[in-house]
Amino acid sequence: MKPILYGALATATLLASCTGSDKKETKKEDIVLLNRDTTVNPADDFFEYAVAGWTKKNPIPAEESSWGIAHLVQNELYARLRKINEDAEKKNAKSGTDQQIGDFWHSGMDSANINKQGIEPLREEMNKINAMQTPKDVMAMAARMHTYGVGVFYGEGVSQDAKASDVMAYYMSQGGIGLPNRDYYFNTDERTTKIRNEYPNYISRVFQLMGVDSTTAKTKATAIVAMEKQLASQSRKLEALRDPYANYNKMAISDLQKKLSPNIEWPSYLQQMGVKHVDSVIIGQPEFFKQLDKVVASENIQTLKDYMTFHLVRTFASYLSQPFFDNHFNFYNKLIRGAEQPRPRWKRVLDAEEGAMGEALGQLFAKEYFNETAKKRYENMVENVRTAYKARIEKLDWMTDSTKQKALVKLAAITKKVGYPNKWKDFSALKIDRNSYVMNALHANEWWNNYEMNKLGKPVDREEWEMTPQTYNAYYNPSNNEIVLPAGIFTVPGYRDEELDDALVYGYAAASTIGHEITHGFDDEGRQFDAKGNLQNWWTAKDEEEFKKRAEVLVKQFNNMVPVDTQHINGRATLGENLADLGGLLIGLDAFKQTEAYKKGEMINGYTPLQRYFLGYALGWMYQIRKEQLASQLLTDVHSPAKFRVNGPLPNIPEFYEAFNVKPGNKLYLPDSLRVRLW
Repeated sequence: MKPILYGALATATLLASCTGSDKKETKKEDIVLLNRDTTVNPADDFFEYAVAGWTKKNPIPAEESSWGIAHLVQNELYARLRKINEDAEKKNAKSGTDQQIGDFWHSGMDSANINKQGIEPLREEMNKINAMQTPKDVMAMAARMHTYGVGVFYGEGVSQDAKASDVMAYYMSQGGIGLPNRDYYFNTDERTTKIRNEYPNYISRVFQLMGVDSTTAKTKATAIVAMEKQLASQSRKLEALRDPYANYNKMAISDLQKKLSPNIEWPSYLQQMGVKHVDSVIIGQPEFFKQLDKVVASENIQTLKDYMTFHLVRTFASYLSQPFFDNHFNFYNKLIRGAEQPRPRWKRVLDAEEGAMGEALGQLFAKEYFNETAKKRYENMVENVRTAYKARIEKLDWMTDSTKQKALVKLAAITKKVGYPNKWKDFSALKIDRNSYVMNALHANEWWNNYEMNKLGKPVDREEWEMTPQTYNAYYNPSNNEIVLPAGIFTVPGYRDEELDDALVYGYAAASTIGHEITHGFDDEGRQFDAKGNLQNWWTAKDEEEFKKRAEVLVKQFNNMVPVDTQHINGRATLGENLADLGGLLIGLDAFKQTEAYKKGEMINGYTPLQRYFLGYALGWMYQIRKEQLASQLLTDVHSPAKFRVNGPLPNIPEFYEAFNVKPGNKLYLPDSLRVRLW
């Protein structure tokens, strides 16, 4: 379990570029003019007005389940990373980073060898699973599987203690199911039912590819789904997982059997996974582990073996021969997400390498593509946004002085990390060779498990990054009270920084990335952590009640939005991201108002600075998505779909009405009494 990270972008990732100049004309055609659709009234559908000119001319490629500006930027990043890998492969180094990168790339691109090996690289682990005879054997094998990245039965991991942020803690959480989350086992809508009904067929095909006859394979699949449904029945819903207090239950390791799982000898299994130097763990969902105990104790041993074998193969299917890959793709990518065909192998290998040793690659990437000048530029923009937020907090009329002063202390304490780490991870102990792609992935997972477990009992390293420099995302970490902005997020395909005006850039980056991430420190979940990153209530009862009342307005707004079929946005589950979007827009605008570009008020290509600010924000969400992926996102993602991250918050901003003449009768008009007034 990783720390709670509040990413601005998730599946609809925005890759922003953050500075512009005071020039009134662009060297290239204005990106605003290229992407807009003037047949749409901006007061009725601002998203379509701002970006539909592009989305209508750029259909989603067959290999993708969504398509937008994030993918354009990612393609540019892919090209850069591919060159780094190909250069490393040619060197054929015998050690060091070049050897690891070159050999990983070679093993992933050698499809002939991958297809020849088939399932055989995993045979040793499959034999160990098959040799199990008792529930004790099962949980011992489960512990082993967790060390190489197969999360059978439950979730777990190392993170800062939410209530003592200077201490590293071990977390255990619900997990162990093969469908995206618990709702897929119980929802009755047509789309989810279709996926649930196909799941046993997918599992059956996994076993048939391993040589099991079709009748036996179907029997195994049915039993696995029934067992997973038992686990899902005691798994919490998406919105319930956003309550940090309800999901924090510290227990002594010696008490786990007595309080949760009388049939599971947790102390020995945790030792096996590398959990040392701590005497307690933090349980996310105690009721889940009580259910897990019953399942492991009562389930047929053969079903437990089949379940673990299936998840072993499912986890590594993308690294195996073509039949295993195709079966996995057809279910998870095609049926659930709507992709029509796989991405090219070279892109998939780069994605895999990112997870295996992304920071090693990132060290080369940052050196080549992100210099100190750029790093300083974006650090300055963070401070401009922070200053604007400070002024906004000071002016709040609903927050008492006591809470206000603590909010200002927290704001001032937020650490900014821009571009790339000052200290790099050491991957020298990671074993990578050219022989087996899947074993390289397994060894990388083992390295990460050892790396994380070695943090227990040691001081928290607050310099560490949870994303790589080439990542097209950003995040806020409440335990560190920090915002992290990787170099990759400052890439704009086809444009240099000096070709982007300040108005566009402040909407494009200061609002949707920097302001968004800072606001996460004060959203419905982040606000519960103090300036030092501890889960501790620093609000007066009156202010807390007022915050919830004002945030509830936004919950109701998003609950009423229907992106696909009859599926509504879950306003409760997405509240944190929706608050961050709204807060980012407000704070980014305040920061922009302090610039010369705003004060001069000069128009660019027919648009005022204020209009271009909002157009810049929408540009960051220039994005379209297949219905299948959209439906899945609504069930599993705490981010609202891209279109609603534009049309959702804007009606709550007075300047938007001014900029685009929004009046009663327009679809984006909200009566003053129904608008959110929080930050």
